[in-house]
Amino acid sequence: MFGKYACRLVFSKYMNNDRTAIILEDLSDLSIVATATVNIPEYNLDPDEVIIKDYSENEGMLECLMLNIVVSKPLRWVKTGFVKCPVCKLLIEPEYEN
Repeated sequence: MFGKYACRLVFSKYMNNDRTAIILEDLSDLSIVATATVNIPEYNLDPDEVIIKDYSENEGMLECLMLNIVVSKPLRWVKTGFVKCPVCKLLIEPEYEN
């Protein structure tokens, strides 16, 4: 659950650097509820790390993903614009959709 939506996780890759993107889809109609990650190419990440978008319309995303054992507690924080984003270890093996 994210907000009022029952969701499933969809894994994709960012085109410019092949990093993992996490997308939440509504189970009822498979519409996109949120993109849980952000891609900040100037920061180095290990292959099993993701940057979580936990601000604006995604407020509460980090807690949701941690409670559902999708990502670890933040390993560190990176600054983008006016916010800091948590870098977390992905705790599940992603199955990428085409």
